[in-house]
Amino acid sequence: MSLLPDSASFHERVQDCFVAHRGRGVALSAKDAELLDVWAQAQVPLEVIARGIRKAAEAALWDSPDGEGLLRSLSACRRQVNAEIAKYLKLSAGKTEAPGAVDEEPFHLQRHQKLKAALKKIAKAHEALSPAVKGLLQVLSAPSDFDAANRQEELALAILTRAIPYEERRVLLREATRLVEKAGTASKRARRESLRFHRAALIRHRLGVPAFW
Repeated sequence: MSLLPDSASFHERVQDCFVAHRGRGVALSAKDAELLDVWAQAQVPLEVIARGIRKAAEAALWDSPDGEGLLRSLSACRRQVNAEIAKYLKLSAGKTEAPGAVDEEPFHLQRHQKLKAALKKIAKAHEALSPAVKGLLQVLSAPSDFDAANRQEELALAILTRAIPYEERRVLLREATRLVEKAGTASKRARRESLRFHRAALIRHRLGVPAFW
């Protein structure tokens, strides 16, 4: 998602992620900066923070009476991000337990299992998508890390998008474009990333894809 250089700091990457989901830039307040420091100290993968921001952005979109909700500040993501951090730390706790303790399955493998379960559910609920989903399930293998899990989930969403009947897909994509235009996105990059987010959010909402995605 990010176009930042590899040398970008944690703070820069989180802010870049926030802008992509919000649809336009915004100056971070002192409160936002303090929150970034707290998240940095948690020492969790950036994907954990990004997932919380995405959930907050989707909640703002669906909870708005007119369906045009917009994140006002990074602090508005506090609850969702903190919940994702707590979940990740809990799942990772077994790695430091005494010898003999049974470690839980790595987080990215748990996500892989949830992804397959979600796809099977979608195939049963949406007959038109069943052939595409079954083909996807045949090629999905256990991811090696967080990045691989993310690529799998992005691939699955792309395939589901293509499998949606044309007329229905066109309506969803037009709505995503309308939401981006409503946000008043300034830069081309922010507009592109915002359109990507809104397309994914609308399709997830339409198909009932679970929040872990």
